[in-house]
Amino acid sequence: MIRWWGGLIWAFVGAMAVAVAIQTLFIRDAAGATTASAAAGLRLSEILAGPARDWDGDGLYDSKSDEWIEVENAGATPIGLEEYRLADADRTIRIALSGTLLPGEIKLITGSAAVLWQRAQGLSTAGLSLNNAGDTVFLLHVLGTDTLAVDEHTYGSIEGGSDRSVGRSASQSEDWILYDALNRYTGSGTPPGTGCSPTPGGPNGCTTGVESTTWGAIKRLYR
Repeated sequence: MIRWWGGLIWAFVGAMAVAVAIQTLFIRDAAGATTASAAAGLRLSEILAGPARDWDGDGLYDSKSDEWIEVENAGATPIGLEEYRLADADRTIRIALSGTLLPGEIKLITGSAAVLWQRAQGLSTAGLSLNNAGDTVFLLHVLGTDTLAVDEHTYGSIEGGSDRSVGRSASQSEDWILYDALNRYTGSGTPPGTGCSPTPGGPNGCTTGVESTTWGAIKRLYR
């Protein structure tokens, strides 16, 4: 009995050591996210944390399902997505990506897609779980037992306002701006308002004309 308990204790200690090592690796690699992202070509493109309308096109508004994140292939070759994951500031994996992105192509990941993936894995269905008051989104590359952060973006409460997104100012750009045409920001904080419209599933750029539309109409523009 003593021998059995001793083995159990050592197994527990070993498991804790592995968990600490993995967490340390994640934090260390997150600091080198820019270099890794440039090498891979895959990066975050745009984030909408505070939906106030039916962005996923299912005919219903839901604050969890209608959040979205864009991932872009800014490289010169196709990239398979099976090894990539999205996580938030608490280091929780929210969805595993799939498919292939061609050069210049953008993939839109909605909260509803994250819920479906979580349900299939037997996990709690929290969706993308983007905090409106501010959060960090991580794009992770899982290589065997290693998890590398290849890109990340932290936003605040201005960007998390209703129907505002934050994204790169244009394709190939490293600068992030506020897309606030649907809910104008007129304060003096950072980032400033631009009057640009969110571009879910499409190339980033500043379009200041705003009109009522549906997510289905937006998707048809970028097919």
